Amino acid sequence: MVASPLVAGTRALPGFVNAHSHTFQRALRGRAVGGDFWAWRETMLAEAERQTPELVRSTYEAAYREMRAAGYTAVGEFHYLGLREAFAAVEAAEAADVSCVVLHVAYAQGGLPRFRQDSVATYLSEVEELRAHTARVGLAPHSVRACPADWLTEIGRYAERERLPLHIHADEQPREIEECLAEHGCRPIELLARLGCLGERTTVVHATHANGAELDLLASFGAIVCACPTTEADLGDGFLPAERIRHRSIALCVGSDSNVRIDPFEELRELEGIARRQTGRRAIFTTEELLRFGSETGARSLALDAWPDIEVDLGNRSLAGVAEDDVLPALVSSCGADVVAAPEGMKRPHVSV
Repeated sequence: MVASPLVAGTRALPGFVNAHSHTFQRALRGRAVGGDFWAWRETMLAEAERQTPELVRSTYEAAYREMRAAGYTAVGEFHYLGLREAFAAVEAAEAADVSCVVLHVAYAQGGLPRFRQDSVATYLSEVEELRAHTARVGLAPHSVRACPADWLTEIGRYAERERLPLHIHADEQPREIEECLAEHGCRPIELLARLGCLGERTTVVHATHANGAELDLLASFGAIVCACPTTEADLGDGFLPAERIRHRSIALCVGSDSNVRIDPFEELRELEGIARRQTGRRAIFTTEELLRFGSETGARSLALDAWPDIEVDLGNRSLAGVAEDDVLPALVSSCGADVVAAPEGMKRPHVSV
Protein backbone atom coordinates (compact mmCIF):
# COMPACT_ATOMS: atom_id res chain seq x y z
CA MET A 1 0.00 0.00 0.00
CA VAL A 2 1.28 3.46 -0.89
CA ALA A 3 1.16 5.90 2.02
CA SER A 4 -1.05 8.92 1.53
CA PRO A 5 0.73 12.12 0.56
CA LEU A 6 1.20 14.84 3.14
CA VAL A 7 -1.47 17.50 3.24
CA ALA A 8 -0.99 21.09 4.33
CA GLY A 9 -2.04 22.18 7.79
CA THR A 10 -0.77 21.68 11.33
CA ARG A 11 -0.49 18.82 13.75
CA ALA A 12 -0.68 19.17 17.52
CA LEU A 13 2.02 17.68 19.74
CA PRO A 14 2.81 17.95 23.44
CA GLY A 15 5.16 20.86 23.93
CA PHE A 16 8.81 20.03 24.50
CA VAL A 17 10.21 20.40 28.01
CA ASN A 18 13.68 21.87 28.39
CA ALA A 19 14.64 20.15 31.63
CA HIS A 20 18.03 21.79 32.09
CA SER A 21 18.92 25.35 31.12
CA HIS A 22 21.54 27.89 32.18
CA THR A 23 19.95 30.68 30.18
CA PHE A 24 22.61 33.34 30.79
CA GLN A 25 25.11 31.13 28.96
CA ARG A 26 23.27 31.83 25.69
CA ALA A 27 25.54 34.90 25.50
CA LEU A 28 28.60 32.64 25.14
CA ARG A 29 27.59 30.93 21.90
CA GLY A 30 30.22 31.29 19.20
CA ARG A 31 33.02 32.13 21.62
CA ALA A 32 35.64 29.56 20.68
CA VAL A 33 37.69 30.04 23.84
CA GLY A 34 39.21 27.54 26.20
CA GLY A 35 40.98 24.33 25.33
CA ASP A 36 38.70 22.17 27.46
CA PHE A 37 35.67 22.31 29.76
CA TRP A 38 37.65 23.79 32.64
CA ALA A 39 39.07 26.61 30.54
CA TRP A 40 35.61 27.35 29.10
CA ARG A 41 34.30 27.45 32.66
CA GLU A 42 36.43 30.49 33.43
CA THR A 43 34.75 32.41 30.60
CA MET A 44 31.37 31.22 31.85
CA LEU A 45 32.12 32.46 35.37
CA ALA A 46 33.02 35.89 34.00
CA GLU A 47 29.68 36.03 32.18
CA ALA A 48 27.85 34.95 35.34
CA GLU A 49 29.56 37.68 37.36
CA ARG A 50 28.13 40.47 35.23
CA GLN A 51 24.51 39.34 35.54
CA THR A 52 22.00 41.66 37.24
CA PRO A 53 18.25 41.28 37.82
CA GLU A 54 17.64 43.78 35.03
CA LEU A 55 19.91 41.96 32.59
CA VAL A 56 18.37 38.60 33.48
CA ARG A 57 14.87 40.01 33.00
CA SER A 58 15.61 41.26 29.49
CA THR A 59 17.97 38.61 28.11
CA TYR A 60 16.08 35.66 29.59
CA GLU A 61 12.83 36.83 28.05
CA ALA A 62 14.54 36.97 24.64
CA ALA A 63 16.00 33.48 25.12
CA TYR A 64 12.73 32.07 26.43
CA ARG A 65 10.95 33.48 23.39
CA GLU A 66 13.48 31.62 21.24
CA MET A 67 12.72 28.47 23.22
CA ARG A 68 8.98 28.99 22.82
CA ALA A 69 9.33 29.47 19.07
CA ALA A 70 11.48 26.31 18.88
CA GLY A 71 8.81 24.23 20.62
CA TYR A 72 9.97 24.31 24.24
CA THR A 73 6.92 25.31 26.26
CA ALA A 74 8.45 24.58 29.68
CA VAL A 75 11.92 25.07 31.13
CA GLY A 76 13.83 23.97 34.20
CA GLU A 77 16.09 26.92 35.00
CA PHE A 78 19.12 25.56 36.86
CA HIS A 79 19.75 28.83 38.65
CA TYR A 80 22.75 29.94 40.70
CA LEU A 81 22.89 33.71 40.14
CA GLY A 82 20.98 34.84 43.24
CA LEU A 83 17.43 35.24 44.56
CA ARG A 84 16.61 38.55 42.90
CA GLU A 85 17.79 37.13 39.59
CA ALA A 86 15.61 34.04 40.16
CA PHE A 87 12.50 36.16 40.47
CA ALA A 88 13.56 38.06 37.33
CA ALA A 89 13.84 34.75 35.46
CA VAL A 90 10.31 33.79 36.52
CA GLU A 91 8.99 37.13 35.24
CA ALA A 92 10.84 36.63 31.95
CA ALA A 93 9.34 33.17 31.46
CA GLU A 94 5.84 34.44 32.17
CA ALA A 95 6.29 37.19 29.57
CA ALA A 96 7.42 34.60 27.02
CA ASP A 97 4.56 32.17 27.79
CA VAL A 98 6.94 29.46 28.99
CA SER A 99 6.23 27.40 32.11
CA CYS A 100 9.28 27.81 34.35
CA VAL A 101 10.50 25.67 37.23
CA VAL A 102 13.28 27.36 39.21
CA LEU A 103 15.83 24.68 40.10
CA HIS A 104 17.46 26.70 42.84
CA VAL A 105 21.11 25.77 43.20
CA ALA A 106 22.91 24.95 46.43
CA TYR A 107 26.55 26.00 46.30
CA ALA A 108 28.81 25.65 49.33
CA GLN A 109 32.27 25.82 47.79
CA GLY A 110 33.98 26.81 44.55
CA GLY A 111 32.40 28.91 41.83
CA LEU A 112 31.84 32.61 42.58
CA PRO A 113 30.92 34.21 45.92
CA ARG A 114 27.53 35.19 44.47
CA PHE A 115 26.73 31.51 43.91
CA ARG A 116 27.37 30.41 47.48
CA GLN A 117 25.22 30.18 50.62
CA ASP A 118 26.89 30.26 54.04
CA SER A 119 24.99 27.18 55.25
CA VAL A 120 22.53 24.60 54.06
CA ALA A 121 19.96 26.23 56.34
CA THR A 122 20.41 29.49 54.43
CA TYR A 123 19.99 27.64 51.16
CA LEU A 124 16.75 26.00 52.29
CA SER A 125 15.42 29.34 53.53
CA GLU A 126 15.98 30.70 50.00
CA VAL A 127 14.04 27.74 48.61
CA GLU A 128 11.20 28.52 51.03
CA GLU A 129 11.16 32.15 49.91
CA LEU A 130 10.88 31.07 46.28
CA ARG A 131 8.14 28.58 47.13
CA ALA A 132 6.19 31.35 48.85
CA HIS A 133 6.15 33.34 45.61
CA THR A 134 6.04 30.68 42.89
CA ALA A 135 4.65 27.13 42.98
CA ARG A 136 7.30 25.75 40.65
CA VAL A 137 10.56 25.17 42.53
CA GLY A 138 13.05 22.31 42.67
CA LEU A 139 16.15 21.51 44.72
CA ALA A 140 19.45 21.64 42.85
CA PRO A 141 22.65 20.86 44.69
CA HIS A 142 25.04 21.92 41.96
CA SER A 143 27.35 18.90 42.09
CA VAL A 144 29.33 16.76 44.48
CA ARG A 145 32.17 19.25 43.92
CA ALA A 146 30.10 22.20 45.11
CA CYS A 147 28.19 20.56 47.99
CA PRO A 148 29.75 18.64 50.89
CA ALA A 149 28.25 15.43 52.16
CA ASP A 150 26.27 17.00 55.02
CA TRP A 151 24.61 19.45 52.61
CA LEU A 152 23.67 16.67 50.21
CA THR A 153 22.17 14.62 53.03
CA GLU A 154 20.06 17.53 54.30
CA ILE A 155 18.92 18.54 50.82
CA GLY A 156 17.98 14.94 50.02
CA ARG A 157 15.89 14.77 53.20
CA TYR A 158 14.15 18.04 52.41
CA ALA A 159 13.38 16.99 48.84
CA GLU A 160 11.91 13.71 50.06
CA ARG A 161 9.89 15.32 52.84
CA GLU A 162 8.49 18.07 50.59
CA ARG A 163 8.20 15.80 47.54
CA LEU A 164 10.15 18.21 45.34
CA PRO A 165 12.32 17.48 42.30
CA LEU A 166 16.05 17.19 42.95
CA HIS A 167 18.43 17.92 40.05
CA ILE A 168 22.22 17.61 40.15
CA HIS A 169 25.13 17.53 37.71
CA ALA A 170 27.06 14.26 37.95
CA ASP A 171 29.69 12.37 35.97
CA GLU A 172 30.06 15.14 33.39
CA GLN A 173 33.86 15.17 33.39
CA PRO A 174 36.57 12.60 34.33
CA ARG A 175 38.25 15.08 36.70
CA GLU A 176 35.03 15.38 38.70
CA ILE A 177 35.02 11.60 39.18
CA GLU A 178 38.70 11.51 40.16
CA GLU A 179 38.17 14.22 42.78
CA CYS A 180 35.12 12.41 44.19
CA LEU A 181 37.05 9.16 44.45
CA ALA A 182 39.90 10.94 46.22
CA GLU A 183 37.61 12.69 48.72
CA HIS A 184 34.85 10.14 49.30
CA GLY A 185 36.23 6.82 48.06
CA CYS A 186 33.39 6.37 45.57
CA ARG A 187 32.09 7.81 42.31
CA PRO A 188 29.55 10.71 42.18
CA ILE A 189 26.36 8.72 41.58
CA GLU A 190 27.45 6.18 44.20
CA LEU A 191 27.87 9.07 46.64
CA LEU A 192 24.40 10.39 45.85
CA ALA A 193 22.93 6.97 46.60
CA ARG A 194 24.89 6.76 49.86
CA LEU A 195 23.67 10.19 51.01
CA GLY A 196 19.98 9.78 50.17
CA CYS A 197 19.90 11.93 47.05
CA LEU A 198 18.72 9.28 44.60
CA GLY A 199 15.07 8.51 44.07
CA GLU A 200 12.20 8.75 41.61
CA ARG A 201 12.21 12.56 41.86
CA THR A 202 15.96 12.79 41.18
CA THR A 203 17.32 13.90 37.82
CA VAL A 204 21.02 13.39 37.18
CA VAL A 205 22.25 15.81 34.54
CA HIS A 206 24.74 14.50 31.95
CA ALA A 207 26.02 11.14 33.35
CA THR A 208 28.27 11.00 30.27
CA HIS A 209 30.98 9.17 32.20
CA ALA A 210 28.76 7.00 34.41
CA ASN A 211 29.95 3.41 34.65
CA GLY A 212 27.85 0.25 34.77
CA ALA A 213 27.50 0.18 38.55
CA GLU A 214 26.29 3.77 38.58
CA LEU A 215 23.79 3.12 35.82
CA ASP A 216 22.52 0.14 37.80
CA LEU A 217 21.96 2.48 40.76
CA LEU A 218 20.02 4.95 38.62
CA ALA A 219 17.83 2.14 37.35
CA SER A 220 17.21 0.65 40.79
CA PHE A 221 16.23 4.02 42.30
CA GLY A 222 14.05 5.02 39.34
CA ALA A 223 16.03 8.21 38.74
CA ILE A 224 15.98 10.16 35.48
CA VAL A 225 18.96 11.18 33.34
CA CYS A 226 18.86 14.55 31.60
CA ALA A 227 20.98 14.49 28.46
CA CYS A 228 22.13 17.75 26.85
CA PRO A 229 23.80 16.50 23.64
CA THR A 230 24.48 19.82 21.90
CA THR A 231 26.16 21.25 25.01
CA GLU A 232 27.97 18.01 25.77
CA ALA A 233 29.40 18.11 22.24
CA ASP A 234 30.34 21.79 22.52
CA LEU A 235 32.13 21.34 25.86
CA GLY A 236 33.80 18.01 25.12
CA ASP A 237 31.82 16.24 27.85
CA GLY A 238 31.83 12.92 26.04
CA PHE A 239 28.98 10.72 24.85
CA LEU A 240 25.96 9.68 26.86
CA PRO A 241 26.05 5.87 27.36
CA ALA A 242 22.80 5.83 25.44
CA GLU A 243 22.39 2.16 24.59
CA ARG A 244 23.37 1.06 28.11
CA ILE A 245 20.79 3.47 29.52
CA ARG A 246 18.22 2.08 27.07
CA HIS A 247 19.08 -1.49 28.09
CA ARG A 248 18.42 -0.62 31.77
CA SER A 249 15.14 1.21 31.01
CA ILE A 250 16.41 4.39 32.67
CA ALA A 251 14.14 7.33 31.87
CA LEU A 252 15.66 10.09 29.73
CA CYS A 253 14.83 13.74 29.20
CA VAL A 254 16.70 16.53 27.43
CA GLY A 255 17.92 20.04 28.08
CA SER A 256 19.50 22.86 26.11
CA ASP A 257 21.94 23.51 29.01
CA SER A 258 24.36 26.24 27.84
CA ASN A 259 22.00 27.07 24.96
CA VAL A 260 24.65 26.87 22.29
CA ARG A 261 21.66 25.59 20.30
CA ILE A 262 17.95 25.96 21.02
CA ASP A 263 16.37 23.10 19.10
CA PRO A 264 14.63 20.15 20.79
CA PHE A 265 14.61 18.15 17.55
CA GLU A 266 18.40 18.32 17.39
CA GLU A 267 18.78 17.19 21.02
CA LEU A 268 16.56 14.17 20.37
CA ARG A 269 18.22 13.39 17.03
CA GLU A 270 21.61 13.41 18.74
CA LEU A 271 20.41 10.93 21.37
CA GLU A 272 19.54 8.46 18.65
CA GLY A 273 22.66 9.32 16.66
CA ILE A 274 24.92 8.67 19.65
CA ALA A 275 23.25 5.31 20.26
CA ARG A 276 23.67 4.32 16.59
CA ARG A 277 27.36 5.23 16.58
CA GLN A 278 27.96 3.31 19.78
CA THR A 279 26.20 0.15 18.62
CA GLY A 280 26.49 0.14 14.84
CA ARG A 281 22.72 -0.38 14.68
CA ARG A 282 19.79 1.81 13.71
CA ALA A 283 16.51 2.55 15.50
CA ILE A 284 17.79 2.09 19.05
CA PHE A 285 15.05 4.40 20.35
CA THR A 286 11.64 4.48 18.73
CA THR A 287 10.14 7.73 17.52
CA GLU A 288 7.53 7.50 20.27
CA GLU A 289 10.24 7.09 22.91
CA LEU A 290 12.22 10.06 21.65
CA LEU A 291 9.19 12.33 21.59
CA ARG A 292 8.31 11.15 25.09
CA PHE A 293 11.84 12.00 26.30
CA GLY A 294 11.37 15.47 24.88
CA SER A 295 8.02 16.07 26.55
CA GLU A 296 6.49 13.75 29.15
CA THR A 297 9.70 12.60 30.84
CA GLY A 298 10.97 16.17 31.02
CA ALA A 299 7.69 17.21 32.63
CA ARG A 300 8.00 14.37 35.16
CA SER A 301 11.55 15.47 35.90
CA LEU A 302 10.24 18.95 36.76
CA ALA A 303 7.06 17.70 38.50
CA LEU A 304 4.88 19.50 35.95
CA ASP A 305 1.29 18.33 35.63
CA ALA A 306 0.51 20.50 32.60
CA TRP A 307 2.39 22.51 30.01
CA PRO A 308 1.35 24.05 26.66
CA ASP A 309 1.07 22.04 23.46
CA ILE A 310 2.63 23.06 20.16
CA GLU A 311 1.57 22.91 16.52
CA VAL A 312 3.83 21.53 13.80
CA ASP A 313 3.60 23.21 10.39
CA LEU A 314 3.00 20.37 7.95
CA GLY A 315 3.69 22.74 5.09
CA ASN A 316 7.25 23.40 6.24
CA ARG A 317 9.78 22.76 3.47
CA SER A 318 11.58 20.13 5.55
CA LEU A 319 8.44 17.98 5.33
CA ALA A 320 7.92 18.44 1.60
CA GLY A 321 7.14 15.07 0.01
CA VAL A 322 6.92 13.23 3.33
CA ALA A 323 4.00 10.83 3.55
CA GLU A 324 1.46 11.50 6.28
CA ASP A 325 2.32 8.26 8.08
CA ASP A 326 5.99 9.28 8.21
CA VAL A 327 5.56 12.74 9.70
CA LEU A 328 6.56 11.90 13.27
CA PRO A 329 9.71 9.94 12.33
CA ALA A 330 10.64 12.72 9.91
CA LEU A 331 10.28 15.34 12.63
CA VAL A 332 12.90 13.60 14.75
CA SER A 333 15.23 12.50 11.96
CA SER A 334 15.11 15.41 9.55
CA CYS A 335 13.58 18.61 10.91
CA GLY A 336 14.74 21.63 12.84
CA ALA A 337 12.95 23.97 15.18
CA ASP A 338 11.59 26.06 12.32
CA VAL A 339 8.99 23.32 11.72
CA VAL A 340 7.12 24.54 14.81
CA ALA A 341 4.24 26.86 13.93
CA ALA A 342 4.36 30.18 15.74
CA PRO A 343 1.74 30.31 18.51
CA GLU A 344 -1.26 32.49 17.71
CA GLY A 345 -0.38 36.12 18.31
CA MET A 346 3.33 35.41 18.62
CA LYS A 347 5.81 36.19 15.88
CA ARG A 348 9.08 34.33 15.64
CA PRO A 349 11.71 36.28 17.56
CA HIS A 350 14.12 38.37 15.52
CA VAL A 351 17.63 38.12 16.87
CA SER A 352 19.85 41.04 15.92
CA VAL A 353 23.51 40.34 15.21
